[in-house]
Amino acid sequence: QVQLVESGGGSVQAGGSLRLSCVATSLIYNMCMGWFRQAPGKEREEVATIGRIAIRTYADSVKGRFTISKDNAKNTLYLQMNNLQPEDTAMYYCAAAGPGCVNPMKPAYWGQGTQVTVSS
Repeated sequence: QVQLVESGGGSVQAGGSLRLSCVATSLIYNMCMGWFRQAPGKEREEVATIGRIAIRTYADSVKGRFTISKDNAKNTLYLQMNNLQPEDTAMYYCAAAGPGCVNPMKPAYWGQGTQVTVSS
C-alpha cells in the first residue's frame, strides 16, 4: 500500500505560480507518478506524468506552463505551475501506478488532493 500526501495548494491571482508537492510512503523511483485535477462539475483529468526514466507527458492545456519532476531520494513528486489561469482552478491529486507509464495513466493509488484556486 502506498500513501500519498499532497501539499502546496492555495489561492493565487492569474499569472501567478504555485509548486505542489506529493510525499509517498514508499519508494517511487520505479513507479509511474502523475498529477490529475478535477474542477467542479467536470471529470478528473490527467495533467502530467513522469516515469521511471523521467519521461514526461503533459496535457495540452498545461504544456509550457507546468513542469513535473521528482526526487527519488525524498520519495517526493512535484508540480511547478507557472502563469496560472482561472481555468486551472481545481482540486489537484497526486497518483501512483506500477512500473511503466501507460497512456492514459491508470493509477493504483491516490492522494487526498490539494485545492488550487486562481482568480482573474
